[in-house]
Amino acid sequence: MLVMEPQPPLPSQALSAAQDLQHALDRHGIPTDVNDGYGLAVLSVWSGLLVWCDERLYWWRTGWAPKGRRAIYAWHSTLEPVRTAHRVALRYADLRASRTFSETEEPACR
Repeated sequence: MLVMEPQPPLPSQALSAAQDLQHALDRHGIPTDVNDGYGLAVLSVWSGLLVWCDERLYWWRTGWAPKGRRAIYAWHSTLEPVRTAHRVALRYADLRASRTFSETEEPACR
């Protein structure tokens, strides 16, 4: 009788895409945290900036449309994590620039 050793599960395509983007954002000096499940993955980048992905697309919130009372999202193909990282880095810079810290408060990510 052949006994098979249990193999660790392969990462999902969404997790692989999220890790590709995480490495690309690392090159911009932007730390992230990655979580996955149910066929999706999410990168926590900054307060108010989460990048979601599946096997095909990355998407993140870029603003709010008050007239339609809806969030506005940007998206990019998971085939281009470097270009996506550039776009996310621009949004990250905008959010950091608009955030003010009290004298006793430290930024969460450096």
